[in-house]
Amino acid sequence: MSIQESAAIPDINDLSFWEQPLQERAAGFAALRTLDGPVRYPDPEIPFTRPGAGYWALVRHADVAEASRNSEIFSSEPNATTIVDAPSWIGRYIDSMINMDDPRHAKIRRIVSRAFSPRMLERTENDVHSRAVRIVDELVAAGPGDFVAQVAARLPVEVICDMLGIPERHHRRVITLTNITLGNTDPEYTGVTPEMGKLRTGLGLLRVARAARELHRLAARLGRERRAEPTDDLTSVLVNGNVDGERLTVREFGTFFLLLVVAGNETTRTAIAHGLKLFTDFPDQRALLLEDFEGRIGGAVEEIVRYATPVIAFRRNVTRDHEMNGHTYRAGDKVMLFYNSANRDESVFTDPDVFDITRSPNPHVGFGGPGPHFCLGANLARREITVMFRELFTRLPDLHANGEPDRLVSAFINGYKRLPCTFTTP
Repeated sequence: MSIQESAAIPDINDLSFWEQPLQERAAGFAALRTLDGPVRYPDPEIPFTRPGAGYWALVRHADVAEASRNSEIFSSEPNATTIVDAPSWIGRYIDSMINMDDPRHAKIRRIVSRAFSPRMLERTENDVHSRAVRIVDELVAAGPGDFVAQVAARLPVEVICDMLGIPERHHRRVITLTNITLGNTDPEYTGVTPEMGKLRTGLGLLRVARAARELHRLAARLGRERRAEPTDDLTSVLVNGNVDGERLTVREFGTFFLLLVVAGNETTRTAIAHGLKLFTDFPDQRALLLEDFEGRIGGAVEEIVRYATPVIAFRRNVTRDHEMNGHTYRAGDKVMLFYNSANRDESVFTDPDVFDITRSPNPHVGFGGPGPHFCLGANLARREITVMFRELFTRLPDLHANGEPDRLVSAFINGYKRLPCTFTTP
């Protein structure tokens, strides 16, 4: 079915759709799930890019999971992050392992996976805890304010920067650059307003290119320093080490560096911010968690990620004709995997619009679907969310959101830019 065939189909290409309240967005995807098959949307018109023949919106859990597993047919090449292929002058900076299939993907994942091995994560445990303690100390000293700036945005970026050996003086700049990279359709971060019409997304791409280039330059500078004087941080490991005789090239390190600081910062920050809002909106779930924090925090983290779905969608490219769940896809087709919709699929989740930290099983795709592109940093994200809420709710048990969030205007990240919070000073 194409979008032109039904006026009831939501126009998910229109940025105004993503500015709607979250409940209305969820209702739009629920309507898509009731249809007989996937809907084909036209490619959006974006300056500097060449639209193709459109894409299929995969909104059911079964479709998203199966396409994720079958990377030979549903390929990540040449692009997995945007509906329309980015021009080469920006692609050179963002063409990371997300946009690769095996064997290229396997090579880079094999090299960088050491960053997320149990031994490496164990080394970060004390650092995550000490940073969470300091962040809450400073929150208490400053008093109620913006939870995103004071808490949610700080822990993940500080941990990632520490892992990579990025000096503290660059932390605020890294946050700014990642905001631009992932908030490229939000006027606050790009300076591009809706009144600019179709130029809005094109000018956003220019801002992304500049931000990505600056992050690459930071990566290159750190790489040179670690080659000259190796240390024990991840940058040194990646630029000096090798696996089976393989090592990252300068460009591969730059794109992975960008991926790590962007994905490792924004998505965990989004989950932590949504978590506070959810525990405020569902006080029964907050009480349940506080009754047995250690016994229930694992399920709570998974439910936060399912309910919030920080990364909304990724793209796949069909390599040959293929039938999946009653629909035939043709070679050259594009599909978008809408994780936010799959995570509310009524055929998989009972009462999917209810936040339930005891939900079991919880086969969400908030870290991506099963398969080779499952989030490499999922365990680090789980650990950061757990440690942060343990510290917050132990020391500030009445901490809660105090108003509505200021949401990111994006069809890619379900982010909060600001979230007012309040608490009683201990």
